Amino acid sequence: MATLQIDVVSAERSMFSGEATFVALPGESGELGILPGHTPLISRVRPGTLKIVKTDGTEEHIFVAGGVIEVQPNVVTVLSDTAIRATDLDEAKALEARERAQEALANTKDQDDIAVVEAELAMLAAQAAAARRFRNSGSRH
Repeated sequence: MATLQIDVVSAERSMFSGEATFVALPGESGELGILPGHTPLISRVRPGTLKIVKTDGTEEHIFVAGGVIEVQPNVVTVLSDTAIRATDLDEAKALEARERAQEALANTKDQDDIAVVEAELAMLAAQAAAARRFRNSGSRH
């Protein structure tokens, strides 16, 4: 069976390093699905869930808050500022943080600050949605 070496690294630590048969994640231009032998590419990653199908058939789900992916035929590297295992996601905390960010957005006038808060809002919305999907799927891979 052909496999990929997958490395997912956040600013804080290595989140996953191992063999897999398939990887899916939200790329800049849409959902990316990567199998062994994939054409080399580099792309930005949007906030969302990274799905890794390990060689034993189990799945690992990691929320990434954006970043970069590099794909070589048998190696995939994901670099993200923030990465959280799906089992550790907390929808309530993400929604609370989103409310605080919305309040900050309503109270700011500076265009640079607005852009930063809007990016934070998009990431928190994606994080809450990922937590909700993972919780509702009943998946605990």
